[in-house]
Amino acid sequence: MALFRRRSGGDGSSGRSGWGFGRAARSKQVPTLDPTLGDPRLGELLRLAEAAVAGGAAGWAALRAELAALDDQADLTRVIDLVTDTEGLERTLDAALAADPADALTLLVSGARQVAWAWEARTGARAQHVSEEQWKLFGERLEKAEEQLLEVAEREPGWLAPWYFLQVSGRGASLGHDVVRARFDAAVRRYPFHRASYTQQLQQTCRKWGGSHEQMHAFARSSMLAAPVGSRLAELVVLAHLEHWLDLEPGEDSRYLSSRQVVADLREAYERSVGHPGYQREPGWQGAHNTFAMALAMVGEKFYARRLFEELDDAVTEFPWQYLDRDPVAAFTRLRDSCAR
Repeated sequence: MALFRRRSGGDGSSGRSGWGFGRAARSKQVPTLDPTLGDPRLGELLRLAEAAVAGGAAGWAALRAELAALDDQADLTRVIDLVTDTEGLERTLDAALAADPADALTLLVSGARQVAWAWEARTGARAQHVSEEQWKLFGERLEKAEEQLLEVAEREPGWLAPWYFLQVSGRGASLGHDVVRARFDAAVRRYPFHRASYTQQLQQTCRKWGGSHEQMHAFARSSMLAAPVGSRLAELVVLAHLEHWLDLEPGEDSRYLSSRQVVADLREAYERSVGHPGYQREPGWQGAHNTFAMALAMVGEKFYARRLFEELDDAVTEFPWQYLDRDPVAAFTRLRDSCAR
């Protein structure tokens, strides 16, 4: 079985991660990489974030009002995670906090931005290729993030978001498995089965972060089985196998991914989540579809992968396709087309 080779380069450390047939292959659309996944509301929020950088206090006030109107804690966390990738937003937030240091929402967004900004300094390069200056900036920004997010968690004990972002900062700051696990537990107490928090904890169990393959797979499987059938948490099993594959040497990685056990695990995860009649498409559902489509196509499960590519209708997410190509759209297109044959 010919598997697509992963690209060389970074180690993936950027903390930051009815059916029909055939229409994907014949689609007249060009596959697109859109961080909003076609959601006009998210597009507007990103425009407001850019306006906040350009317009200062007035721009931030408009964005803050939209964030404050979000009732669902998981939705708020997802939106903050998206808008805090906006370059320069940290300056606007510093000014807003100087004007109103008691505003917990501004402090939360500032802490989240510091986390994203820290990973921008570190980059996705392997540790040995990160300069001393990059490590210094990484540490300084994570330290500020920790201070701000812990203060928000104390002020607003019911909020999910600070505990989600504290998982990312804690891993980057090497605070240890017990600390990051406690933060994960705090997040899911506030929002059971919060998928994004589960993916952060999965990262913490990876070998590259001081865990092990056994620990990682055990966490992924136990999480899948503990969740209701039809839950997106079964995606963790796929992510764990992709992480394991990435950690292996050429040749060994292909043998691993094409093994009977891995293929069986991928099928089971598919049937318990995106392929289950009870699966509900929550906001950002395209992410799981992209992950399953890539993994299933790579192991030759074209029947299932075709279904997913069709449902996606050429909506590409950067993750996990960047593992295969610096151009995620190119990787998506190659595998999509290979499943049409």
